[in-house]
Amino acid sequence: MKFVVNGSGGVATELVFSDQEESTPTLEYAREKVDFKGNVGEVFFFPSLENAGHILVGLGELGKLDYEGLRETFYNVGQLLSKHRLTEVEVKLPMLFDLTNLKSSEAVAEGFLHSTYRFDKYQTERKESPEITVNLTLTEGRAEDAEEGITRAERLITGIFLARDLVNEPANVIYPETLAAKAKEALEPAGIKVTVYEEEEIRQIGLHAFLSVAQGSDKRPRLIVMEYKGDPDTAECTAIVGKGLTYDSGGYSLKPSDGMKTMSSDMGGAATVIGTMLALSNIKPAANVTGVIAACENLVSGGAYKPGDIIQSLAGKTIEIDNADAEGRLTLADAVHYATNNLACERVIDLATLTGACLIALGEEYSGVVTNNADFLAEVKEAADAAGERIWELPNDKDFAKRNESKIADIKNSGGRLGGTISAGQFVGAFVHEDKPWVHLDIAGTAFLDKPQHYLPAGATGVHVKTLVNLFDK
Repeated sequence: MKFVVNGSGGVATELVFSDQEESTPTLEYAREKVDFKGNVGEVFFFPSLENAGHILVGLGELGKLDYEGLRETFYNVGQLLSKHRLTEVEVKLPMLFDLTNLKSSEAVAEGFLHSTYRFDKYQTERKESPEITVNLTLTEGRAEDAEEGITRAERLITGIFLARDLVNEPANVIYPETLAAKAKEALEPAGIKVTVYEEEEIRQIGLHAFLSVAQGSDKRPRLIVMEYKGDPDTAECTAIVGKGLTYDSGGYSLKPSDGMKTMSSDMGGAATVIGTMLALSNIKPAANVTGVIAACENLVSGGAYKPGDIIQSLAGKTIEIDNADAEGRLTLADAVHYATNNLACERVIDLATLTGACLIALGEEYSGVVTNNADFLAEVKEAADAAGERIWELPNDKDFAKRNESKIADIKNSGGRLGGTISAGQFVGAFVHEDKPWVHLDIAGTAFLDKPQHYLPAGATGVHVKTLVNLFDK
């Protein structure tokens, strides 16, 4: 997709508010024929033999439009253009009430760009979509605002699409070794330092919980560390840790067959971290960010760990294995301790497709959150709201943490079904060094969708790349 600021030509767009009083012949026709109301995201195409045609674009009630509405609306415009194989469109964007020209331009561009995403590389017969040129003009304001907004959207979307592609790949293509190779391939040319540790090095570091999960697979684990240095004036850094289970069978707590079909997506948190690092390298905020991924598979073999085992961890805590399918929190336990202790990061965010309980509680609409620091969460919440990525805080209550107590070890890896999203998050939090500020994002419902949702496709979403970039790019 190509953007031209102050360009002209192609299909004309007419922006419509659902409560506007003035009308036009095209709007009257659409109201009569298809009951067009001008709701957010509503679009209607008028083909023409004389010119490129005309699109009515609904923006909802006057004064209530937000950036998320712009993203959804222009995603729909992009989809419509592709459907009709149209190659050029003209958008004249007015000043929209409390919205800024720069952010409005970014949201419009982001919506258009989302409409271009496809994961069809394994289909031998696939329809190629023609490239679309978007001529975007601000009717009030500086062309520079439009250019800056478009550029940021383009740089952001590269990270989101990378995350989606990694998650959408099957487990015979993406496994620990190849995930590490993909991270290097994508990030090192962009200036990100990528260090990959193999099994013996991981053992020497002391990531015993991580290795316990990995020991059932023939595909050996990798610890991937990515460093973005955007603020040379300080050594302080924030760690972003992604769950990197490239396939999860449940181990000896075996999942049912239907539950395994999409388990190549269990590295959604890792993909978000890699995508975020790429976006950061493109946008270049003044921040220091270290990404950490403990990548492995959870499979069944004669060497796999078992319910009832007691294992060690990098933090020195012993762990009773209550459930071999509660594996992600074991890898995260070592990874967050490594980030906050060995790498000395001052604060940490972990992202994980961690619990089915989060899907039950919050569906595919919200990511669940557990934190030990209200101020840090407030920053993340502000960044998520601006991204249009919904999060919901769950109580970090000590009574839930009691579910993780073990009679034979320091802690057990499952608190059971009741409050499962909370106790799982608390398990991870118990391994944060010196109780440093920590936010846990359970993206089990939001990282991979059964059905499309607004401008997000079925399958991988790349959720929270935007949130994290917003957090660091203030």
